[in-house]
Amino acid sequence: MSHQRKPKYRKGRVKKEHHLLDGISDILDDLGKHPSVKSIIPARIKSAIRGSKAELQVKYETTSGLKLLAKSSGGVQEIFVVTNKPKDVIDYIKCSK
Repeated sequence: MSHQRKPKYRKGRVKKEHHLLDGISDILDDLGKHPSVKSIIPARIKSAIRGSKAELQVKYETTSGLKLLAKSSGGVQEIFVVTNKPKDVIDYIKCSK
């Protein structure tokens, strides 16, 4: 008998094990709806001196997809996106701004 377990700490394709910056959750949930996005993994948060509106910035491609920076309310958070079509995801992020 096989049991399918729901992955722990996941909401859709977004891993929610760690805290997220204010205003970033909805942006990541929207990005997770893109068909080329397999998974979104938020990482560490660093404080920043000035606050800003919630936004995503593409830093570079990785072997598994993309590294993004999320900026919001005085903080910066690394976000990793697992995708086999990074160019499609980059275009989607740019169009969503």
